[in-house]
Amino acid sequence: MKLLNFTIIKLTFCLILGIVLGYFLNIPVHISAIGTLTILVLLFILLTRSKKRFSQNIWFGCVAFLAMVLVGILTVNLHNQKNFTNHYSNSISKSLDELHTVTFRIREVLKPGNYYDKYVIDILEINGNKAIGKSLLNIKKDSISNNLKVDNIFVARTNFKNLIDPLNPGQFNYKNYLKKKYIYHQLFVENTALLQLSTKHTTIFGLANNIRAHVNAKLKPYNFKPDELAIINALLLGQRQDISEEVYTSYTNAGAIHILAVSGLHVGIILLILSIALKALERLKHGKLIKTILLVLMLWSFAIIAGLSASVTRAVTMFSIVAIGMNLNRPTNIYNTLAISILVILLIKPLFLFDVGFQLSYLAVLAIVTIDPVLYKLWQPKNWLLDKYWHTFTITIAAQFGIIPISLYYFHQFPGLFFISNLVIIPFLGVVLAFGVLIMLLAVLNVLPKIIASLFGSVISWMNNFIGWVAHQEGFLFQDIPFNILYVLGFYGLTIAFFKWFFKKNYTNLKLLLIAIILLQCIFIYTEYSKPEKQFIVFHKSRYSLIGDTHNNKITFAHDFDSIITLNTNVIRDYAVKHHLKTEEQQNIAPIYNLNNKILLVVDSLGVYNVTRFKPDYVLLRQSPKINLNRLIDSLKPKQIIADGSNYKSYIEHWEVICKKRKLPFHQTSKKGAFVLNY
Repeated sequence: MKLLNFTIIKLTFCLILGIVLGYFLNIPVHISAIGTLTILVLLFILLTRSKKRFSQNIWFGCVAFLAMVLVGILTVNLHNQKNFTNHYSNSISKSLDELHTVTFRIREVLKPGNYYDKYVIDILEINGNKAIGKSLLNIKKDSISNNLKVDNIFVARTNFKNLIDPLNPGQFNYKNYLKKKYIYHQLFVENTALLQLSTKHTTIFGLANNIRAHVNAKLKPYNFKPDELAIINALLLGQRQDISEEVYTSYTNAGAIHILAVSGLHVGIILLILSIALKALERLKHGKLIKTILLVLMLWSFAIIAGLSASVTRAVTMFSIVAIGMNLNRPTNIYNTLAISILVILLIKPLFLFDVGFQLSYLAVLAIVTIDPVLYKLWQPKNWLLDKYWHTFTITIAAQFGIIPISLYYFHQFPGLFFISNLVIIPFLGVVLAFGVLIMLLAVLNVLPKIIASLFGSVISWMNNFIGWVAHQEGFLFQDIPFNILYVLGFYGLTIAFFKWFFKKNYTNLKLLLIAIILLQCIFIYTEYSKPEKQFIVFHKSRYSLIGDTHNNKITFAHDFDSIITLNTNVIRDYAVKHHLKTEEQQNIAPIYNLNNKILLVVDSLGVYNVTRFKPDYVLLRQSPKINLNRLIDSLKPKQIIADGSNYKSYIEHWEVICKKRKLPFHQTSKKGAFVLNY
């Protein structure tokens, strides 16, 4: 089947291209609006003049595709509130240090950090003037503070702060992640500094949060264990904030993390349950129409309760289209259904395109519907139970073809026993979800027997224990796999070419497969030659020093960590994975580094720097040495001063002032990130 023969698929590709261009090129909103309006007028003129079928008019087709590209660009701009004059950033553009009276509403509760509770907020007013926009709110944890609730409105006197760029190479870019959610600043406020305002207005997010809170309050008397309740919330309410780090890691390492993300699997099962429950409506006049409307309303109600994440929105949109076609006896093509759901979602939420869950969901579904039929036909056992397990296995393998490259790019690991987790859990997941829905309904109605609640809790505990056992088979967990974006494109190209040849073995497809193999080899060669040959890095690590020296395809690193910090630090690993370095060695921090005729002197807490044989080009200050920096500069005459994260903040601020007065470059890793020197 040639997918590009479907017009809706071509239009969806054009919309995706427009969103990518709109995001990366920063085209002004007025230009994109004028361009879109102009091309739509031209499209209307061509439409009215055309007397032939659209597929035969090449100019109409070209203009239509160009119009969809421009619609994608305009959609990105219109959804970015920063493009409008009443965005809060226009009120704080003069100085971020200035205090402002900020009125805001809690929009979303995030997973708390080590020191702060985190929330996404909607800005309502700045200094009494109405404003719009989203920001990140950090509330310092204390023993008496209560968690804020969605839709609570507060006033605080505070200042906005920029989001922090990643301080080390290879580190996750949280700033870029928030930018894709239209969040550009953050607030740091103590709980005592918040003044709550009364409000009767309830948003859709607040309503969903109230429903979830009500359900959890009804489940609380049944004494579910914390991990059990957290998994119930993830499976049925789409909320994963309360899952412990240990349990979440177990599901990730076992290749079963998709079970915790409400997606197509969950929504498909719920649609099946609802279809059976509402089947009696088909006997009524217009019963199928009523049933379809109820199904779609129930699916979207579930999506709202589950938080409207990218994966659940994708699944509900797709299954809404399936439900409409299924109940109105309209034939549906799965590829058209996928394309329509992508089109609808991206018109409403264009930056979902960059969401990892969105990408994984669609790639998995596309791989399943394309590859699974071929794998399933390889063997068709007559035994019903064996056939079900074989089909589950082929679906799991097919999905992996779709998600392995992108998973390796984002997570750099591959769970070798993923098929065991899926073969054991997925066949029973429908029963678990149906049982869970029943548990919640009975609990809300106050008629849930404790023995049934206890039984469901035991099922969840068994599932957690099994996943934990699979995750602990560390020999089958392949971690720290270097995989860049070129690898992703190369492996997807190879996968498409291989299955295209597998479906239809001819000379053209064989030639395409060989070209894909050659291109992948070229990517390997390019990656190998683009590795840093000689690079010296002073990484940022709060309260500690970490130095790396890269050469001959390996990184030699030195630090002053204790054993606990060593176990919990991923800085070197992230750097090595990003640059495809194979080996790591450890040494003690040296007092002097000779970097190809460039000399770096390390001055630690002892404050020793009296060297007469050489003049260092760089001086690294670590462990807060008690020195007279002016005297050091006069004596050594360095070209640059570097201060890492092991120094006291007051010392760094004092050194920065001195260097600024003397017009000497000063690199502070806590502000500017790791110091990188290619030599």
